[in-house]
Amino acid sequence: MSQLADREIVGLTADSRLVEPGYLFAALPSSVAGRSIDGADFVPEAIRRGAVALLGPPGLAASLNTSGDMPVIEDEEPRRRLSQLAARFFGDQPETIVAVTGTSGKSSIVEFVRQIWAALDRPGASLGTLGVNSSSLQRKLAHTTPDPVILHAALRDLAAAGVDRLAIEASSHGLEQRRLDCVNVSVAAFTNLTRDHLDYHPDEEAYFQAKLQLFKVVMAPGGTAVLPVASDLTDRLRAVCQAKGHRILTFGAGGDVDLLQRRIVGDGQHLSIAALGHQSDLELPLIGAFQAENVLCAIALVLACGEDPGAVLAAAAHLIGVPGRLQLVGARANGGRVYVDYSHKPEALRAAISALRPHTKRRLIVVFGCGGDRDRGKRPQMGRIAAELADKTVVTDDNPRCEEAAVIRAEVLNGCPDATEIGDRGQAIATAIACLDADDVLLIAGKGHETGQEINGVTYPFDDSDVVRRVLAGQSP
Repeated sequence: MSQLADREIVGLTADSRLVEPGYLFAALPSSVAGRSIDGADFVPEAIRRGAVALLGPPGLAASLNTSGDMPVIEDEEPRRRLSQLAARFFGDQPETIVAVTGTSGKSSIVEFVRQIWAALDRPGASLGTLGVNSSSLQRKLAHTTPDPVILHAALRDLAAAGVDRLAIEASSHGLEQRRLDCVNVSVAAFTNLTRDHLDYHPDEEAYFQAKLQLFKVVMAPGGTAVLPVASDLTDRLRAVCQAKGHRILTFGAGGDVDLLQRRIVGDGQHLSIAALGHQSDLELPLIGAFQAENVLCAIALVLACGEDPGAVLAAAAHLIGVPGRLQLVGARANGGRVYVDYSHKPEALRAAISALRPHTKRRLIVVFGCGGDRDRGKRPQMGRIAAELADKTVVTDDNPRCEEAAVIRAEVLNGCPDATEIGDRGQAIATAIACLDADDVLLIAGKGHETGQEINGVTYPFDDSDVVRRVLAGQSP
């Protein structure tokens, strides 16, 4: 086989459908909905499309019926090698990159970090579930942590646009699949760990170990770890970080970024925060104790980058919520309010309902469903949480994907047998809004910012917030 040295590589991809002439194709093993996929099966298509080099696990070359002049890179860790190649191919990255991992809070935190940087007149960006967001570049993403090629292309483009600070979400999938390898992370935060992604990780310990990779592998020794004071996992995290020589900054009651007081004010909250010898009072349009934790984490991340504590606290006073995170979308003429939230896992649903309860004078109504091709065990759990905490529950469809929607609903209803079942999500939302009385609150949970509904391999346009606005305006859902 000839060497790569005599081939010009003009692009990289792990998706054979995106191969163009002159590309290197990474034939990576993967799984979709529990089904294993061998990347070697897509090599013929990649070659037809013009691939001039291949990357894959050991044995790839021997498994191919190709001529001997096709260069093949075999690696025990082909995903890590793809990250290395992408980093070399695209080159530049923002000078300062902070990353956030954990089950919940990542999207809000990275956006809060970006907002604080903006208030400090620092050119910053956030990258994650909500896409790439900066004043100079916006881009939608298909995954919370995109594959290395898409990720490093975004890093290069941000750097070229003059963005020198980036806050990025680090998902367990992204960490497990080495997508963040070779990203120059200097500060990393951990939020929390609750049940999620057990359709992918074998158990919660494996899920936690994937999160740990951010501190053990991605962030080089001598970085700064931002850790919660109250987590049961903090001692384990601290031990890992100390072994890597990371500085540790804590957030939460009694931490380096300390919550002195929290009280509810209207549709928001008042926070008294002390940080590294400075103290400030913030009144923010954010609902829930978990959002207070998100604010503290964001402040700690910015402080870890060397900003002045007084200036950071002053900047944090201007924070606003992100789309689809306990977002107040509208209200009926009688005053019944409607919120949309992304909570699609048990503890997130519990947190969202609990956050809204102090703001609810009468009934709290919840509309939610569970996604298909994902952890089935959480479905009855979420049903039980809704039955326990809400006054009325409507079970509907989320993203059924390739599962039978009625089966998913039945598994949810095992936890809340007295709930109302309405499969059509638009009709479920309209029905719930119609029964809102004055001082009632409606929470529509599960999809948040999403603008589509996945059914049998097809994504149909659907936005909870748009449906709410249409119904409130007297239109059909």
